[in-house]
Amino acid sequence: MPHPLPVAHDLENFSGADTTFAAVFRKALRRRGLPLERIREHLRAQQISVSLATLSHWQRGRSQPEKAQSLRAVDALEPLLDLPTGALRSLLGPHRPRGGARPPDPAAARGVFGEDSDVEQALGDAFAHFNAGLRALTVQETVCLDEHRAIRETSVTTVVQAVHDGVDHLSIVHFLDSPKAGTAVLDVPGRPAPRIRFLEELGCVTAEIPLGRRLVRTETAVIAYTLRAEGEASWQHERRVTVPLRSYLLHVCFHPRAVPTHCWGYRRERIGADPCHRHRTALDDFHTTHLMPTRCVPGVYGIEWTWPD
Repeated sequence: MPHPLPVAHDLENFSGADTTFAAVFRKALRRRGLPLERIREHLRAQQISVSLATLSHWQRGRSQPEKAQSLRAVDALEPLLDLPTGALRSLLGPHRPRGGARPPDPAAARGVFGEDSDVEQALGDAFAHFNAGLRALTVQETVCLDEHRAIRETSVTTVVQAVHDGVDHLSIVHFLDSPKAGTAVLDVPGRPAPRIRFLEELGCVTAEIPLGRRLVRTETAVIAYTLRAEGEASWQHERRVTVPLRSYLLHVCFHPRAVPTHCWGYRRERIGADPCHRHRTALDDFHTTHLMPTRCVPGVYGIEWTWPD
């Protein structure tokens, strides 16, 4: 017979990565000494049908309860596991698309980048595994130009989701406009500055930014960083999106002594293709403009501008 477990009035025994649904469910099963077969029979007695495979996936973090029947099962399990009402329910994240977080597909990336792209040249053999453990959910970029019409600073905040256990860093590649060697500086607030690699022949920098801990599958992390570099005059900024994003915001800030005459936002199917959606974007009184597509499907998104002369 399983050993009785004192009723848990809170989740103080769980902390950090242990406060996921999978970790709490798994630990409660272990402490109660209950096999999954016993759990399934308990649910059947309450006319709730959940397979052993599904229960196994729940405790391993490969899936989580989402359908109405599964949520009924969660409510029925809490008293059996001596957990307070709502303890397991409160640990369920937002509803995920069918199949959960999926790794980026190199073939899909080539569909946007093109064959033998500058990104693939920069990464070499690592291109096939480029951030394969992460899926971007949201991206916000702020690009600031100086009085010489050059992009001096690019700040990025992105929310990523792990597609498997153990992911601990985000890899980035940024292409610069005629960059000056040795001027690129990468700043990650609250963390040591990551080592950057400057590829002069491609005009880009690459770096690996630590997430601060190893994520388990479906966990999310927020990464913010700023890249500063000196370069020549710019006339556009764009981002290549290889998986659908929940949201993307590009905010461009011009120097008061270098204000463009017109700005256009656009989307292209792939690098080198003509824009399929192009529209004027207004400059405000603070000399900024922005692009925020209502749907951010894979493709190339950007803002371009013209200078007075």
